[in-house]
Amino acid sequence: QVQLVESGGGLVQAGGSLRLSCAASGRTFNSYNMGWFRQAPGEDREFVAALDWSGGGTSYADSVKGRFTISRDNAGNTVYLQMNSLKPEDTAVYYCATAAPFRQLHTIPSMYNSWGQGTQVTVSS
Repeated sequence: QVQLVESGGGLVQAGGSLRLSCAASGRTFNSYNMGWFRQAPGEDREFVAALDWSGGGTSYADSVKGRFTISRDNAGNTVYLQMNSLKPEDTAVYYCATAAPFRQLHTIPSMYNSWGQGTQVTVSS
């Protein structure tokens, strides 16, 4: 059984930074595309960032481009989301997810197969 586990969420004031981590049991991420999504209360799950299976290709939502960075460690065990210049509108539960290693990095939640439990990020003004 493979499960994704997110960590690193918390409370931060506007303009601050957080680094989220996502780890999977029983595998490395070099065989999957990875995505980060977020969901605020009463809103749909929203694409944030994606990283391809090789660790070289990335995609970002316009709302976070230039502020957030997705990356993978050298062993392929953990995927990160570095979040800088945080805004109150970034407040949400953040989820990591895996997808098949398509050449295209998908932004639709239905394209992803496995999901973590989420980690809360709260940004105060």
